[in-house]
Amino acid sequence: MSNQGHANGKDRAAIFARLWETEKGRMPRLLARLVLRLGFRDRDKARMHQLAVKNQEGLISQTELEELDNYIEAGDLMALLHSKARRALRHGKEASTRNR
Repeated sequence: MSNQGHANGKDRAAIFARLWETEKGRMPRLLARLVLRLGFRDRDKARMHQLAVKNQEGLISQTELEELDNYIEAGDLMALLHSKARRALRHGKEASTRNR
């Protein structure tokens, strides 16, 4: 995944992340709670580890390297969504505290 364009919100991850937002630019709180439950299954974690070890040892094939890159990109997208979810929940908590 390229970082080019990230600062101006035009990269793939930024565009994808906006799909999860309201017009106000926030992720709905219910969705945020669900997003924070998302993560890789144990089988995928094991595969990522296997590919990372092969990569570090210089024994990874081109096909495996592409698979590892796909896992990395998916992880980056998940991290971005988790960040937006935490921000949405924190914002909601701050708003409810101010309105008391």
